[in-house]
Parts: sequence; structure tokens; C-alpha cells
Amino acid sequence: MATIVTEQDDETAMGVSSRADTWLLLRNVESNGERNRLLFVLKSRGTAHSNQVREFVLTSDGVQLIDVYVGPEGMLTGSARLTQEISERDARLRRQADVQRRERELRAKIDALHEEIACDEAELEEIANRQQRLAADADDAQRAIGAQRWVDPGQDDDEKQP
Repeated sequence: MATIVTEQDDETAMGVSSRADTWLLLRNVESNGERNRLLFVLKSRGTAHSNQVREFVLTSDGVQLIDVYVGPEGMLTGSARLTQEISERDARLRRQADVQRRERELRAKIDALHEEIACDEAELEEIANRQQRLAADADDAQRAIGAQRWVDPGQDDDEKQP
């Protein structure tokens, strides 16, 4: 047997409670200049049921249950719930945009560092090539000087020919 009780006197409620298998409480709540309807399942003998408050609206398709917002400021229904959901969605979108912006900045820094590394590697290669050319030029100069002094290839300056 299902019983729907609106806020009445306590004696009626106690009498109904002992005879009812399921007890639903409907409440009108006024806030922010609007009236919202809430549904509580106070008791549902032998079945699992939620202890959550649910908002309900009457539509052309019948009764629709809507989750209420429960947050740091308390329970919100109606337009206050919608405003809070929009605010949270906007905050989430701003956080996502901030993360994406920061990611782009970090990727740009990484790309710049890769470019700097490539430039440093090219500079190191140029220095190594210059060192090799200088060493080769020094060897060529030493051979040229040796040839002017009549030194055989493979002989030191101490073993000069007359």
C-alpha cells in the first residue's frame, strides 16, 4: 500500500506510518522568488530506496524527477540549481582553457629548447670541423716547413739531412 502524505499533524503521520509500506512526503519549498516541489521517500518497507531529496516538476508528459544540487551552500533547486550548474560548467571550461593554454606555452618552450639544442649541436659540429681543419693545416704547414729544410717524411727535425 502506497501512501502520500503532505505536511499534516504528527498524530495523522504516526497512524499512517504503521499501516503504510511506502511513505512519500511531498513538500513545497519557496526560495529565490520561486516555489519548487520536493519528493522524499521516508519509508519503503522491504525495498531499497534512496534517502536523497528529489525535485519534481509537472510537465505535459507527466511528473519528472530532477536531481537537486547539494553543495557547500546547501541544497539548491529550480533556477538556483540551474544557475549553480551553469557557474560550475563555466568554471570547468575556464580550467580546461587554462590547461590548454599552459600546455601550448610548455610545448612552445619545449620546441624552443629543441631548436636551441639543434643550434648548439650545429655549433659543436662546426667547432669540431674547424679543429680538424686547423689540425690538418698545422700538419700541412709542418710538412711544408720540413720540405724546406730537406727533412724526409717520417724523420724528426733532429734527424735532418745535410
